[in-house]
Amino acid sequence: MIGFGSHMSRLVLVRPGATDFDDQGRMKGCLNMPLSECGREQVERIAAELADLEIDEIVSAPCESAIETATRLSKGRLVMGRSVKVRIVECFRNVDHGLWHGKLIEEVRRTQPKVYKQGQESPLNLCPPGGETIQQAKDRVVKAIKKVTKRSSGGTIALVIPDPLASIVHSVLEGEDIRDLWKSETDAAQWELIEAAV
Repeated sequence: MIGFGSHMSRLVLVRPGATDFDDQGRMKGCLNMPLSECGREQVERIAAELADLEIDEIVSAPCESAIETATRLSKGRLVMGRSVKVRIVECFRNVDHGLWHGKLIEEVRRTQPKVYKQGQESPLNLCPPGGETIQQAKDRVVKAIKKVTKRSSGGTIALVIPDPLASIVHSVLEGEDIRDLWKSETDAAQWELIEAAV
């Protein structure tokens, strides 16, 4: 729980469908990649699961896989007779993995066991060469959530954000510690409904 406001927000946190890097177990971070064939099938499934849920606004990270997922979720949705448009928010860009972009997670585990262990146990200060720390990404997310929910008229907002940033958003909204970074590194079109005081 963020704990800086007094109103409740209803948020649907959606992880996009998978990209080729997700399918291969590679870190994509803030690389701009389209959905894989598997990812497109995952998005169709998630769109069907969310079809009956009233969503008033869809906010997307600026990467291609998130935008593709958000656009599919918006199809056919109406609020007060108008189509639900996708709003892209730059502050929801995924974690910058610097020189780790494209690296296999298994390769980090095998060649840098201390770094891998830090990512499991205390990832906040983990910083890939040329990238950003998880703490820096978390600080950016807190500001973005405040801005998005402040604009909201009290309806349900879908946030389409790739992992690992989605796991950071989850931890902020639920007031939990960030879990194992490596388990939250790849996307597979999952969603959860969160009611949070913001």
